[in-house]
Amino acid sequence: MTQKNQTVLPAGILAGIVATLLVLGANAQLSFASMLYAASALPILVAGLGWGNRAAIAGVLTATLLCALLVSPFFAIATVVITFIPAGWLSHLANLARPASELGGPSDLMAWYPLSDILLHLCGLVTVAVIALGVVIGYGPDLTDRMVDAMSAAMQMQEPSLAQSPDGLAQTKSLIVLMLPMIQGGLWVMLLFAAFYIAIRVVSRSGRALRPREDMPSALRMNRHAIFIFLAGIALTFMGGVPAMIGATICGTFGAGFLMAGFAALHFRSQGKDWRVPGLILSYLSCMLLLPVLAVLVLGLMDTRRTIALTPAKGETKPTKTDT
Repeated sequence: MTQKNQTVLPAGILAGIVATLLVLGANAQLSFASMLYAASALPILVAGLGWGNRAAIAGVLTATLLCALLVSPFFAIATVVITFIPAGWLSHLANLARPASELGGPSDLMAWYPLSDILLHLCGLVTVAVIALGVVIGYGPDLTDRMVDAMSAAMQMQEPSLAQSPDGLAQTKSLIVLMLPMIQGGLWVMLLFAAFYIAIRVVSRSGRALRPREDMPSALRMNRHAIFIFLAGIALTFMGGVPAMIGATICGTFGAGFLMAGFAALHFRSQGKDWRVPGLILSYLSCMLLLPVLAVLVLGLMDTRRTIALTPAKGETKPTKTDT
């Protein structure tokens, strides 16, 4: 235990340095910026899942300080809000456990924080982060209209026949202002959860995992209360103005959560089936179209539950699960 405590701060500081290098790499290589920004959460997650909260906090503080010194304070704040804080918070939630007897279970087992609630927190954190950054940069119709005008002018220069009519251009502008936060929020939820999943596998293989590794196809579902938040986001998109942009962000982030839950349900229901591999490949490829995506999303909405991993209070054995 003493040796483990002595490695907490060095592990956290090293995680912060690696996270900073990945962020700087994202700035230098714009082609893979999204992937590298999401990967910068991975060192913080590994530190938190393997060494605990103090290592995650040390990693976040180190990365924030280095980003402020090497780039700018504003860049550091933006990065910590949208990447490092969610990563540290996810690792904190993943390490939470309490006696199963408090939930009506056996007294010799520990109950871990449900994966569905962790995903709910991630969707909420990304929603708040995207809205906050939108306020800071002044996101709105004025900004997106200039973007659409610039893209339209560039297209007309290359191919004059592609010029849009005034009505079509206005429709595109009204669509883009809602689609950008929806897509960015949803993509960021999926990328951060992918980093969380990879971090769990890395830490589990190293033998330092505090939380037992769970079977994602059976455990990855959304909390049933998230449905009401998602419906509220849909309602807000019809109100126009700022509420519509907030609603679009909510639809994107929570919709991504339900989409991942839908794919997890597909994986779970296809286990042991002869058509599993071609069926899953076809499902992923077809999701480049709108209707298949909506079908998987509906599947995620229909299967909402809280799967709690249970492990012995002492010793290491394969975890059991219970649904609430």
